[in-house]
Formats: sequence, structure tokens, C-alpha cells
Amino acid sequence: MSGKKQFPLRLDPKLYQALERWANDEFRSVNAHIEFLLRDAARRSGRLRDEKEQEG
Repeated sequence: MSGKKQFPLRLDPKLYQALERWANDEFRSVNAHIEFLLRDAARRSGRLRDEKEQEG
């Protein structure tokens, strides 16, 4: 069983299309790209510590 939380996400169709193109450019699924973007934003804002910091 996956340790990831699942929840529905409603997006404007135009935003989804932009995310889909962006994800394809980065060779990611839309879901993985959204997670990447959210993780990066949380890390940059200081709300999420880097995994390397948590280990050491």
C-alpha cells in the first residue's frame, strides 16, 4: 500500500492543459509534475525541509 495521501483535485481545464504540456516537456506524468511543483514551492518557502536535512 502506498504511503501517499490521495484526494480529488479540481482544476480549470486551461490550467490542466498547461500543466499537461509542461509535464510532457519534463517527461513526467501530470500527477508527478504537480507533486514536484508543490514540493518545490513548499521547500522554497521554508515549509518543507529537504530530505537530506532530515537524514543528517
